[in-house]
Amino acid sequence: MILLKRTLQFFIICTILGLITLISLYYYVKPDIPSVQVLKDVQLQTPMQVFTKDGLLINQFGEKRRIPVTIDEIPKPLINAFLATEDNRFYDHIGIDPIGIIRSALVLISTGEKKQGASTITMQLARNFFLTREKAYIRKVKEIFIALHIEKLLTKDEILELYLNKIELGNRAFGIGAAAQVYYGKELKDLTLAQMAMIAGLPKAPSALNPIRNPTRAKSRRNVVLGRMLTENYITQSQYDDAKSQPITAYFHGAEIDLYAPYISEMVRAEMVARYGADKAYNSGYKIFTSVESRVQQAAQTALVNNLHNYDMRHGYRGPVKVLWESETQPALNKLQILSELKSTKEIGPLKAAVVLAVNEKTADVILKDGEVTTLTWDNLKWARKYITRYRQSFAPKTASDILTPGVQIWLRKNSDDSYLLSQIPEASSAIVSLAPQDGRIKAIVGGYSFEQSQYNRAVQAKRQVGSNIKPFIYSAALEKGYTLASILNDAPINLWDKGQGVAWRPENSPAIYNGPIRIRRALAQSKNVISIRLLRGVGLQRTADHLLKFGFKNSDINRSESLALGSASITPLELARGMSAFANGGHLIEPYFISEIQDAYGNVLFKTNPAIACDEDMNESAVSASNLTTQSSGSNEVTQPIKCAPRVISKQNAFLIADAMNSAVWGGGSWAHNTGWSGTGWRAQALERRDLSGKTGTTNDSVDTWFSGFNNNVLTSVWVGFDNPGNSLGRTAYNSNLSGNQISGAESGAKTAQPAWVEFMKAALEGTPEAPIEPPEGLVSIRIDLATGLLSHKNDYTSRFEYFEKGTAPTKYVMSQPTDIFEENTKTEEELF
Repeated sequence: MILLKRTLQFFIICTILGLITLISLYYYVKPDIPSVQVLKDVQLQTPMQVFTKDGLLINQFGEKRRIPVTIDEIPKPLINAFLATEDNRFYDHIGIDPIGIIRSALVLISTGEKKQGASTITMQLARNFFLTREKAYIRKVKEIFIALHIEKLLTKDEILELYLNKIELGNRAFGIGAAAQVYYGKELKDLTLAQMAMIAGLPKAPSALNPIRNPTRAKSRRNVVLGRMLTENYITQSQYDDAKSQPITAYFHGAEIDLYAPYISEMVRAEMVARYGADKAYNSGYKIFTSVESRVQQAAQTALVNNLHNYDMRHGYRGPVKVLWESETQPALNKLQILSELKSTKEIGPLKAAVVLAVNEKTADVILKDGEVTTLTWDNLKWARKYITRYRQSFAPKTASDILTPGVQIWLRKNSDDSYLLSQIPEASSAIVSLAPQDGRIKAIVGGYSFEQSQYNRAVQAKRQVGSNIKPFIYSAALEKGYTLASILNDAPINLWDKGQGVAWRPENSPAIYNGPIRIRRALAQSKNVISIRLLRGVGLQRTADHLLKFGFKNSDINRSESLALGSASITPLELARGMSAFANGGHLIEPYFISEIQDAYGNVLFKTNPAIACDEDMNESAVSASNLTTQSSGSNEVTQPIKCAPRVISKQNAFLIADAMNSAVWGGGSWAHNTGWSGTGWRAQALERRDLSGKTGTTNDSVDTWFSGFNNNVLTSVWVGFDNPGNSLGRTAYNSNLSGNQISGAESGAKTAQPAWVEFMKAALEGTPEAPIEPPEGLVSIRIDLATGLLSHKNDYTSRFEYFEKGTAPTKYVMSQPTDIFEENTKTEEELF
């Protein structure tokens, strides 16, 4: 009786002590137990995704790859694979598994080591969300309390869904949705039983059992999972045998990028980090819809790459990447050795690494990185004159052996007919910016040849001298001063003595051709340097500089010297495009934007851009809507937003007159251009066969920077080509043809070097769109003038044309019967004329 009493007392004391211990442990770990709200609002760390305006994925950013799925989207065999392997009594226990705990305790007692795990799926979820992975007793206690807490607040399916979306599965894949994509490039519903078992085996050791890194160990683990599924009757023997016999098919799949556009996606990444901070930006599942259109963006990237390669080919072949063996003195490498060399070569942009196997008279046999063997035809080789300098190339080759030898490693790229063309990495750089001049929406932007090669975004970071692309702004200042497009100035050389330097400044036209008295319209169209200087003098240097600042250019970029008239100001392509848009939209300074909409992980719109558009405050809302200026939502329903008007910086008359004069840079003097013998510097744009295009070339001294900017009412695009080192000239093509012996030469220029990319891009960007000319606004008159004098004319032939004038600025005198007298009268200086 005494023994029984003492035993009962001992039991009561132990129970009390146990309760005290449990209560103490509870209060100890209570700060780590999540609240109901935290559990209900668990945020999965989902990467940020960047899309085009039309919904194609451009890029995603974030340390963790995750594709959240609901329990209903998970195939039953995949759920069974995880249950059989990780916690077969999941739907029966209360968050902890006593049997597993006892088993783990027995192992600990017998071996003295914590070898056997006892964590349920709920406990793993508790650890993954709220605790570290450190193997410590107190952590296990915390796991138990949190697991019990989770089981009280969430259903079993909710717990399992969270677990399967949270679990780490290697290769930065978190959750089964991401794992299916990373390892197999599939959605969950498309996985085979063997693939499901492979994924279910990863939680134990995501790195050690990784099918990409350790396929043998991964296969063994997969078979263990299949065996557990068979034991628990989740699969039949035949299913087990079939799945076990399957080979390992996993390999790394990157994000399913629909359109690779790294420069715009990097702009978005930087902006999102600036707005939200790095951790929140990368892990909150933001979906950012950019302003770029996929078709137009792809066209811009293609045009830039093609143009740089065309420039590079004009200047000759710089030779192979390296020599793997000397064909005459060393034995050739075998195929495996060649492929090993190629495998270590990082390919750039559209270029493919290859090794020359054999050279025939007019062809060469090559092997590519993937083992493909192909033959380069003479048409794809004959361009490769030897590069000497940027100003000089050697004779045209006669045979393939003049270009290549067996054993050299080279670059190739695909032609439009799928044949391979001998190529090389372009040395020059380029940028393209295309935007909607009415509201600043960036339609396409490319910052260089290859983002992998250089992350420097020349479209927004490179301040380069703009050359003659500055002239529309100079001429705009002149119109504001009282000049007209029919004003006559003297196209003649300038000599300006600089007392301080002790030398004369002698700016020249390019080419150095002078036409004497010339109308301003033609001077702008033909990019006459001396006329631009004379206009600057007529307006005044400070007044001209102040006028340029209206277009959004930075004061520090506008130098106060007469060289400003020739484009010595350094401006980025995006800044130039923004300023030029004022001529396309009727005189307003728009604000370029590249993010249209930001959504959270659940599709809720957090931000939608509401750009200021080219309109006047006194326009009524119906008039603005009729102008088709309303912004459209990307990725969600259209949202009505208040209309904001961009500030006016020049009159609509001034904007139209400059745009119309720039149209002459493309189309020359009109239908009479052949008779009068002149065309504009942008005549290559005539290939687009559109009369609604205006444009301007730009070339700096020694062809260091080349530009072309052009537009209609809906699209404005600027292209820059040059070297990243501002001191390097683009040179000229000059070589002796070994067939004729004749010298072929030509300096690189805006028309020759930048405009071809503009033409190729605009052909795609404008495809299927009707002409959108810039219509003349109110306040203008159109009067027939004499082309030689700018005075009124009675004639209706090639000596005259209709010209636009602001009301009150048109000439009042008719040309006299002896044009020579008037010609002389109007060759006086601009100071005398005004």
